[in-house]
Amino acid sequence: VFGRSLAQREGAETWSFYEGPPTANGKPHAGHVLSRVFKDIYPRYRTMCGYRVLRKAGWDTHGLPVELEVEKQLGISSKAEIEEFGIAEFNQRCRESVFTYVEEWKRLTERIGFWIDLEDPYVTLENNYIESVWWSLRKIWDDERLYEGHKVVPYCPRCGTALSSHEVALGYRDVVDPALFVKLPITSVAPSDERPEPAVVEGDNLLVWTTTPWTLISNAAVAAGGDIEYVRARVAGGDDVYVLARARVETVLGENAEILAAFPGEAVAGASYEPPFPFISDYGPKGHTVLLGDFVTTDEGTGLVHTAIAFGEDDFRLGEQHGITLQNPVRLDGTFDERAGQFAGKWVKDADPEIVEALRDSYKLLREEAYEHSYPHCWRCETPLLYYAKSSWYIRTTDVRERMLAENERIGWHPEHIKHGRFGKWLEGNVDWALSRERYWGTPLPIWECKGEGCDERFCAGSLADLRERGGVLPEDLHRPYIDDVVLDCAACGGEMRRVPEVIDTWYDSGAMPFAQFHYPFAVGSEERFTERFPADYICEAIDQTRGWFYSLLAESVLLFDQTSYLNCVCLGLILDPDGQKMSKSRGNVADPWDVLGTHGADALRWYYFTAQQAGPWAGYRFSSEAVGESVRQFLLTLWNTYSFLVLYANANEVGRDELPAHPEPAEELDRWTLSRLQGVTAEVRAALDDFDSTTSGRAIAAYVDELSNWYVRLSRRRFWDGDRAALATLRHCL
Repeated sequence: VFGRSLAQREGAETWSFYEGPPTANGKPHAGHVLSRVFKDIYPRYRTMCGYRVLRKAGWDTHGLPVELEVEKQLGISSKAEIEEFGIAEFNQRCRESVFTYVEEWKRLTERIGFWIDLEDPYVTLENNYIESVWWSLRKIWDDERLYEGHKVVPYCPRCGTALSSHEVALGYRDVVDPALFVKLPITSVAPSDERPEPAVVEGDNLLVWTTTPWTLISNAAVAAGGDIEYVRARVAGGDDVYVLARARVETVLGENAEILAAFPGEAVAGASYEPPFPFISDYGPKGHTVLLGDFVTTDEGTGLVHTAIAFGEDDFRLGEQHGITLQNPVRLDGTFDERAGQFAGKWVKDADPEIVEALRDSYKLLREEAYEHSYPHCWRCETPLLYYAKSSWYIRTTDVRERMLAENERIGWHPEHIKHGRFGKWLEGNVDWALSRERYWGTPLPIWECKGEGCDERFCAGSLADLRERGGVLPEDLHRPYIDDVVLDCAACGGEMRRVPEVIDTWYDSGAMPFAQFHYPFAVGSEERFTERFPADYICEAIDQTRGWFYSLLAESVLLFDQTSYLNCVCLGLILDPDGQKMSKSRGNVADPWDVLGTHGADALRWYYFTAQQAGPWAGYRFSSEAVGESVRQFLLTLWNTYSFLVLYANANEVGRDELPAHPEPAEELDRWTLSRLQGVTAEVRAALDDFDSTTSGRAIAAYVDELSNWYVRLSRRRFWDGDRAALATLRHCL
């Protein structure tokens, strides 16, 4: 039937839909059903309106989600174990894993009536798809927006890779960390021509605040705000003198604290102090001194910022400005190296309690508090992330930030507040896309570097032909480790070029689907197919994709085509259990969609999703089989009973369907009333569906069916008993 619906629209105006690709290495759950029925309703409606709506399925097959599932199957948990197992065999297991539940997904897709082409899907692991992704990266490279940078990045020590800002946004969790007020005794004061008397004296304590005690091992400086007013103060009745921002005195030292002197932040700049730990001292001339930083505020803490150059973006920038030597005593697996003294070998977060005790023992801890805050965790393995200075490959999305904001204005967001709220603010704070991943199962980053002595030539391949032209012998499989063996000739020195070891962010794969699904621009006819369906008229996923697929789609299309790749976007809310808790296997509250389908059927489940939330599907659902059952009782039973009533009396009076006119002439006032109501409801439903509002449209239909049953049928019952053909024709037409 789906095929016939497309054939009937051959040559009609195209209405374009993009499928956000799921990964089939897990069984589909109630949330997947939600997205799939909403992916179905509007393309189905547009087909009914006369458009040709091609719907190509897709499978997302790369990335950390797949790798971690295979690690679990193999009973391993580190990159070293993967390499010992063998990259080729590991990636083969990943390839097999992503199709584990494809048949289950297909079966569910068909059962819930989601019309999409499952026979010719795009698959992100296929060579054709990878080549199209390479083409896009080459274009970005040629535009000088793909670069290698050494900066602080969010890093998962468990997975051993940097993450992008949009991946970080997917993994925040509320945690309680120790918040420390740490005393750093001043050891010398820099002379100043402007102030004959120093603002602070030796023995005063710089008071800093941190929620990451483990970074104190790497303290390199203290940052002060040049325009912030600081004071020398002490606790009422106390002897120790503390240096902190005036605005923080009462909160930190108490309302009876005694202020001894006040001065601007620039007056304390250059003062040297004793670091919290003596392990690392080689930071250069400005190490362990007070520096002025434009990021310092008095919103919390003390107004003096503990600065660890290797573990914070602002810290890193300040260190570069002042020539502070980068020292990083944390290994890539998140453990301290031998420079950390008695903490060497410990996982950094596990070392926090011992670090607190060591500070207490050295009389450098003024106070410890429990601090509840939102902290980023790996979106796949849930390990706390570290902000870590290292080299990574980036896309300079900040170059097109204003263009993304402008194109966002063209997108019809549902709900509308996403445009300037969640998504718009995300775009305003855009940072360059950390593209590379130090992993195994993903699209290889197509950059080759010359290994010749003194040659720094780099080459970004944009096609398989590019590799052949440079002498590359192509493998059948473009993944690691086979692509790593492709050696190219250096155009600059004639030496040997080897590929960099990284793969790319899997979100880039899914964001490339508007063109890569057609093997654009290489396949014959791909440019026509791409142009016909770009941009999409409609996409739909869960609301958290504002940081995921919705962003990668927009960023890539603006970088490559200078416009958005979608014009309307429906954001779906979370599926919660009846108590409002997020569904998870560990809680044992996950609803199996097959159980609900078996009990109530697909129509009931679809109708529930389309109409249950007065505020719209983005408001989320407290899902249960009983709630779906209500949609049966409140609407579907009425509809079925009304239809059964029609069939009963048509058969009783031996009236065949062909004997009833498709467009009946009303014989009674009641006929005219219900046909008039039908026209009004039809207009209301179409207007709502045009605006991607299933709730209003569905509830309008439900209200009309209730009127049809409880008014028209009830008041016309004798006419049906008598076999009145006008009444039968009217009811049949309305149904």
